[in-house]
Amino acid sequence: MGELGPADTNGILSLPWIRPERTSAGLGWDRLYLSRQHEQPYRAEFGPARTHQLILHLAGPVTVRRGVGSPGERSRRIPAGGLFLQPSHQELSVELGGELDTLHVYLPDSAVQEAAGSDAPVRLADRLGSVDPLLEQLLLTLDRVVREWEPGARAYADQLGALVAAQLARQHRAGPDAPAAARPAEALTDRQFAQVRELMDERLAESLGLAELAAAAGLSVSRFARRFKARTGLPPHRYLVRLRVEQAGLLLRTGTEPIADIAVRCGFSHQEHLTRVLRAQLGTTPAALRRDG
Repeated sequence: MGELGPADTNGILSLPWIRPERTSAGLGWDRLYLSRQHEQPYRAEFGPARTHQLILHLAGPVTVRRGVGSPGERSRRIPAGGLFLQPSHQELSVELGGELDTLHVYLPDSAVQEAAGSDAPVRLADRLGSVDPLLEQLLLTLDRVVREWEPGARAYADQLGALVAAQLARQHRAGPDAPAAARPAEALTDRQFAQVRELMDERLAESLGLAELAAAAGLSVSRFARRFKARTGLPPHRYLVRLRVEQAGLLLRTGTEPIADIAVRCGFSHQEHLTRVLRAQLGTTPAALRRDG
């Protein structure tokens, strides 16, 4: 078998507005094809492919409809981390309701059957927004391997692909004895999110605890943390840091206030703290942001 590529997929990646950020093309992978891209809203039908298609939502939430126009039509609002699985040799009718960053992984059915190690063929179930933390981490690691590719990583990539196939065979098979798919966590409502966001904006410079944020949404801390991540794709503390970074960047680019004052105003302990975070998040410094305007 030669290297897997777009010709082995069902054609979604051939849509004219999809321009992948990176793919595994040219790396010699014969058991897996990977592509990372930004997708525009669309509605289309695709023919069957010899590969299983696994899509990881990198952003969200976004509404996806499957089996459009058929008696079995389903719709789900899928948050970041949700999975879409299209088994091989099946036609697909789908509608994407908004812009979305995605990671696609395609692998042949032979890889799944080999991983299953069963005398009877294993059929995979179609998934719409299910959650599988192990699969999510495997796919993200494969993407990182492509981004940081070096020839010595081929064996590592093959091992990751085998683990993906094994997880599909074990946790995503179809049939009466198949394990139930984990549903995505319920997300914050528009009203709850607006209340939390308003509190974050008002108290950007202060130390905000999870209990205070949860109270603004009228939820327990544990429910709030799950629903906030389902809504935004980020834990509350990381989302708050992102808001602080955005505000600091705006003030640095448009004003003349001392950097140390901006740091404190945006919730950082001191100028050095702001510098560390900007380097980690944006790969730059406060002085460089101010200079570049």
